[in-house]
Amino acid sequence: MLGALLPDTVSVAETFGQPPAGALLPPEEDLVAHAVDKRKREFAAGRWCARRALAGIGSPPVPILPGPRGEPRWPSGITGAITHCEGYAAAVVAPSTELLALGIDAEPAKPLPDGVLEAVALPDERAGLPLYRPGSPPLPWDTLLFSAKEAVYKAWFPLTGRPLGFEDAFLTFDPVGETFAARLLVPGWQLGDRVLNGFEGRWAVRSGLVMTTVTVPAAVPRTDPADAPMGPGLDGSSWHTR
Repeated sequence: MLGALLPDTVSVAETFGQPPAGALLPPEEDLVAHAVDKRKREFAAGRWCARRALAGIGSPPVPILPGPRGEPRWPSGITGAITHCEGYAAAVVAPSTELLALGIDAEPAKPLPDGVLEAVALPDERAGLPLYRPGSPPLPWDTLLFSAKEAVYKAWFPLTGRPLGFEDAFLTFDPVGETFAARLLVPGWQLGDRVLNGFEGRWAVRSGLVMTTVTVPAAVPRTDPADAPMGPGLDGSSWHTR
């Protein structure tokens, strides 16, 4: 399901059920030894998916321990991301020679609780949400905005080591093509001879879930000028993330 929103180079593992017994390796079990049952289940489901995704690119099973801000720390040469919500978990990984960063998120396809949109969306973003077509069934655009910002953060922080607040990216959506664009409102990040100061992502609503993905390619694809996309990328160049 999530794989339809990602390049073929990405290995995807998902589950709608409970993780099997023994899903966690000992160092991971220690991390949630005193957590509530819900946290243990979600953590175990994410790590179980992570090892299945790693197996898809030939990587052996290893503990996936959290970094300084809770981000999963992947084996050398691999980039990835994990998401989980009630009843669903997924993990995606790819060789870092193909992708420098991955961001994914999944949320229940229902409106955000009262007050959350005001905390995560800029005034112009909130003003723009009613312009999108409601869809059938109606799409929870507020939850889609939240999810997309989560996916952007998950791609940004492991790559840069820099925090990114909800107010630090301005998002717009294409309701027909099911894509979104994120323009960073903070200084970008130098990637070789290019600067990352924006993302493009994909979204979908499937099986009661809002799902969003972001990828940062390791290299800028070279295209014939006749095949180049119309208009510049988010940073004024012709490259973009997917």
